[in-house]
Amino acid sequence: MTADITVSRWRDQALAPLLLAYHLRTEAEKGVAVSAVGDLPPRYRAEVLDPRTAFAGDTAWVAETGGNPLGCVVGSASADASLEVRRLWVDPAYRGRGAAKALVGAVIEHAAETGAVAVRLSVWHWRRDAIGLYERLGFTLADSWDDRPGLVCMRRAVVSDAR
Repeated sequence: MTADITVSRWRDQALAPLLLAYHLRTEAEKGVAVSAVGDLPPRYRAEVLDPRTAFAGDTAWVAETGGNPLGCVVGSASADASLEVRRLWVDPAYRGRGAAKALVGAVIEHAAETGAVAVRLSVWHWRRDAIGLYERLGFTLADSWDDRPGLVCMRRAVVSDAR
């Protein structure tokens, strides 16, 4: 992580625009032309309009530089005692500076603190850079828990500092 990027628990006003950027880009990558929150599928629109309700029970982090939000991630508890990485997003202008690594690191640290046995995620197969990052962070391919075509599922064990 570069010295000018900090990661902290989220604030509503910082998370919503980052989620909107994430969903607009993802829909465009799927070939769906959307340009505003009202064009998003209802589930994604709800996340942008009311993140606190959409992610109730989850933990989210925002990466910032100079007080400006540039990325986010949500950690959600899974039925298999894992913590799931969701909605990882870094503004393309800030990619390659360590923000995504720091955000995933926050989820991994939180997983260890809360007793999760693993961290898991799913990523669209066309996001090769993201898959490469996850592999560098110790994630490996896993059996799919999501039946949507085109998703790659990955997992990494949580290593406890207790000896």
